[in-house]
Amino acid sequence: MNKDEVEIIGKQVKDMYGTQMGKVIGTITDIDGSIQTVGVDCGLQGLSQVPFEQLVVQGDTVIYIPKWRLDAQRFLREKQLTIRRLKALIDIVSENDEMKEDAEIIHEKYKSKLLTLEEAEKQISLALGSRLEELSTQLKTVKTLLFDAKVQFKSNEISEVKYDLIKTNTGEIMEHNDHEKAEILNIQRRIADLSLDGAQTEVNPQQQIQQSAASYLVTNTTQGQTVEKTPSAPSHSPEVKSSVPANTPAQPIFANTSNSPAENREEVVSANLPQPPTNPVAKQTERSDWFADMQAQ
Repeated sequence: MNKDEVEIIGKQVKDMYGTQMGKVIGTITDIDGSIQTVGVDCGLQGLSQVPFEQLVVQGDTVIYIPKWRLDAQRFLREKQLTIRRLKALIDIVSENDEMKEDAEIIHEKYKSKLLTLEEAEKQISLALGSRLEELSTQLKTVKTLLFDAKVQFKSNEISEVKYDLIKTNTGEIMEHNDHEKAEILNIQRRIADLSLDGAQTEVNPQQQIQQSAASYLVTNTTQGQTVEKTPSAPSHSPEVKSSVPANTPAQPIFANTSNSPAENREEVVSANLPQPPTNPVAKQTERSDWFADMQAQ
């Protein structure tokens, strides 16, 4: 256990929006000394065991990151990379048809990875939907509390100062609720857009967790990201002119970029996978079934 991991004990834990969650009172470690879970005293909710990967130390505060956020980011990174590699594989075979036998082994590997990611996507989608329902229930409760406070103020049961304090506190909760809901909807959109005919931009995975912790805190640790916009290309004509050589490789078609919200979110750029070149009839009969499947996708 390193020095930073030891110093986590006794620090206050907040969520990504600055709300107090509790205090770290201890850790559970593995045989090699690495921290597995962190015990957080959450008051009336009792002791909560939080996986260490969901906590990030920011000065004197420990930031809690929801599991759904880490799982969604990990899924997006893995599927983006798999799609980019499949695109590169198609490009390689398109340029050199003799390499299709060597590429078949790699193709099966990535195909199996995509099937695994499909199962992970289902689990993440269920978690995101469940969280949206929780946020909706919390919002109704907060609004009920605020309305009841207004009734108490109008009936002279509480002072205007107390009523203003209630409005301020409930307003912060509703703002946090809106931020989280917007982020979940954005992730759902990105997952839906991420398909085999889309190529994604480069992501820096080493800073994802650190950026997640500082997303909505007023700190100087937030790092911005820039995205190069890719202009959309005109679609190819279905007719093939006789003057065009048969072995000319088809050009990839890219879709317009769609920027995600500005605060520390991975940028996603959707694009279509390029089609392999038009080969003579003799070579078309030599294509294996797996390459035809890749083209169909």
